[in-house]
Amino acid sequence: MSGIHAHDGPEPDDALHNPDPVRDRRVDKGGTILSGRGIVNLGCLFIIFAGLITLFAGYPLITYFTKKPPSTQGGFNLGGINASGQVPEIPGNWGLIDIDTPDDVRVKEDWLTGEKWQLVFSDEFNTDGRSFYPGDDPYWEAVDLHYWQTNNLEWYDPKAITTRDGHLEITLSQEENHNLRFTGGMMSTWNKFCFTGGLVETSVMLPGFNNIHGLWPAIWAMGNLGRAGFGASLDAMWPYTYDACDVGTLANQTLNGLPVGATEDGDTGFGGVLSFLPGQRLSRCTCPGESHPGPVHANGDYVGRSAPEIDIFEAQIGVDGIGDVGAVSQSGQWGPFNYAYKWFNSSDTLYIADETVSALNSYRGGVYQQATSVVTVTDPEGYEFSGGKYSTYGFQYKPGFEGAYIAWIANNKLAWVLHQEGMAADPRVEISARPVPQEPLYLIANLGISENFGAVDYDHLRFPARMRVDWIRVYQDPNNINIGCDPDDFPTAAYINQYIEAYTNSNLTTWTDDYKQPKPKNRLVDQCD
Repeated sequence: MSGIHAHDGPEPDDALHNPDPVRDRRVDKGGTILSGRGIVNLGCLFIIFAGLITLFAGYPLITYFTKKPPSTQGGFNLGGINASGQVPEIPGNWGLIDIDTPDDVRVKEDWLTGEKWQLVFSDEFNTDGRSFYPGDDPYWEAVDLHYWQTNNLEWYDPKAITTRDGHLEITLSQEENHNLRFTGGMMSTWNKFCFTGGLVETSVMLPGFNNIHGLWPAIWAMGNLGRAGFGASLDAMWPYTYDACDVGTLANQTLNGLPVGATEDGDTGFGGVLSFLPGQRLSRCTCPGESHPGPVHANGDYVGRSAPEIDIFEAQIGVDGIGDVGAVSQSGQWGPFNYAYKWFNSSDTLYIADETVSALNSYRGGVYQQATSVVTVTDPEGYEFSGGKYSTYGFQYKPGFEGAYIAWIANNKLAWVLHQEGMAADPRVEISARPVPQEPLYLIANLGISENFGAVDYDHLRFPARMRVDWIRVYQDPNNINIGCDPDDFPTAAYINQYIEAYTNSNLTTWTDDYKQPKPKNRLVDQCD
């Protein structure tokens, strides 16, 4: 074949392939490992194994024992040193349980059974100078808005809230803000920290004097599907806590003018009408396929959803039957409403621990809410300008129906207990039982001023006034831990994200007229598709 040359004879590398016993014995010592080649091979393997051990075992140990705290005197990252020439140190800590919470309070006996409950959230507010502007804190966020729902006279401004000398400080000042006479503060854990069931306690020094009317300090909780101060999110959601399909889900609690009990003996300021509520937006009557966060019952009905409210306290001056003294109102808000706002209070459903300092609130409700409330005398020295001491307030609750309750704590003592049976079905207005709130609740703290809450003694109030919070802690039964704002049985995240503008634009006051969203169809009055 052209271009191919055959070669018949020895090739240059033939010697490499020919066995030579003399040569081979000289090189590998007849197969023993103690030869030059064997030692070299073992040495290579030793180096490889030593490198692997150093990489996966030695390096972490060396790093741990030789690392130094990072410097805050200059940091290099994308773009170089930051604007101040330093690495920022984030104050406080980011865990659900504050590292400053003492060990001896991380387990607590519950107020009704004495069982040991464990701490699931705490904030000791020990780091001074904290900011609660949006994005500055992992769990709390202050709002920048007018709380028009209760005709407040102040503008809520994040600058009014900080930490100082180991406590949270919310200031109400006589400073004009957005054409309002006063500047106050409100912050919450909305959509950041929520809990379902358990015990929440807080140590508070109330603002002002113990005998001067007008300030409105409060710490309270609300269901995560409504954001305090954002009207569109609350429209047809607050103060409902309801999971039945009947007239209680409808506007004004009536259908074709019935039942009669919902049209008389109600709010005397509105002709005796019982309710002006627009109807529960996310009710058990919601038609299939309508916008609803779920979940559903076994029969296919949606679970009734809402934004219920439980108040740790609202401070006031005066207790019915006791006198004009410093006090706190501790309440649950409910919807739909009992006939004439009269819930079923009896020795089986109501317990007041000490009737010399606590009394049923004479206010039972109006066209926009029903309240179960007891007012308790406070420590007269637990005020900013009257003693400067702290007092502990809180509530403990079990959500749902059977065995459910809410128990309130004032002055570090059990004040009163409401059992769910007190909110049983009311045939007078044809509504079903209302559960103790089952929604994931978030915490709110605020200091404002409003004539809606009572007379304001402008001549004797002293400004600035400050509510101080030493700590706030949440406990739960270790066998029933339920924290988070989006639990599987009461989800909120997808619904909030779908309608996020209602939760972030405080100028939207109503769901339909302002936000332009349709109200889900209710099968009692609408034709389901």
